[in-house]
Amino acid sequence: ISYITNRAAVHFEMGNLAECIKDCDLAVERGPSVRADYKMIARALTRKGNAQRKQGELEAAIKTYKKSLTEHRNADTLKRLNDVEKELKDKREQEYVNLDLATEEKDKGNAFFKESKFPEAVKCYTEALKRGPPKVNQEAYKVYSNRAACYTKLGALPEAVKDADVCIELKPDFAKGYSRKGTAQFFMKEFDKAMETYKLGLEQAGADNEELKAGLQRCIQKINMGNSGMLSEQEQKERQAHAMADPEIQSILSDPVMRQVLQDFQENPKAAQEHMKQPAIMAKIQKLVNAGVVQVR
Repeated sequence: ISYITNRAAVHFEMGNLAECIKDCDLAVERGPSVRADYKMIARALTRKGNAQRKQGELEAAIKTYKKSLTEHRNADTLKRLNDVEKELKDKREQEYVNLDLATEEKDKGNAFFKESKFPEAVKCYTEALKRGPPKVNQEAYKVYSNRAACYTKLGALPEAVKDADVCIELKPDFAKGYSRKGTAQFFMKEFDKAMETYKLGLEQAGADNEELKAGLQRCIQKINMGNSGMLSEQEQKERQAHAMADPEIQSILSDPVMRQVLQDFQENPKAAQEHMKQPAIMAKIQKLVNAGVVQVR
């Protein structure tokens, strides 16, 4: 079947895609009767998939590539499959775009939010983003902000942070994005992270924003209460648990130098004072203090 597959390749290069597919099918049909190498059959199927993709028959191409991979798992065919699956996904998303419907779904979400129907609002905001994704809708950042608020109301705090991050990425000077993120982090007892979010918001969105300033003060108050032992036992445990799950905190605590510094704080106050003269060490200690891992009395 080598001759047939080669002829199919010529048809492909000439743009005779129907003839290419016809020869590929013939090669696959005759392959078993002449005991052709399974790699040869896989090659004919991949070539057929290439022709189908060029015809715009993406779903058929995906099916053919998968069949080829059952004959022989080839890295090139697998890449072609992944590429055409992404192409089909992008095509469907593009065909689904409708900015009028996006606005309609956003308005419905806003109405549900005002009625405290947060699951329904999330559904509408999600549909609004499908109908009007950021690449075609300059107002998409507002929808991410609104959905983040819904997630916070529902207690889905990690999802709220993710949406707020997208909002901030799309519109770095939009104060609400930082407020949404800081609020979710605050409720997760990640007061140190929330504090940094509010500070960044004040830098990027305006130092006179009252909502961000109030959020920052709440975080500072909670951090000070934690350092003074004024938080409830449950609240302190939650705060420390979130901190210990933070990769940055884990990295600091696993650093041999920092472990020695922390030991010196307990056993050798004079050495600890010397450590604190180093800005890098001081910054890491402050990070641990703000996260509630280390308490300063």
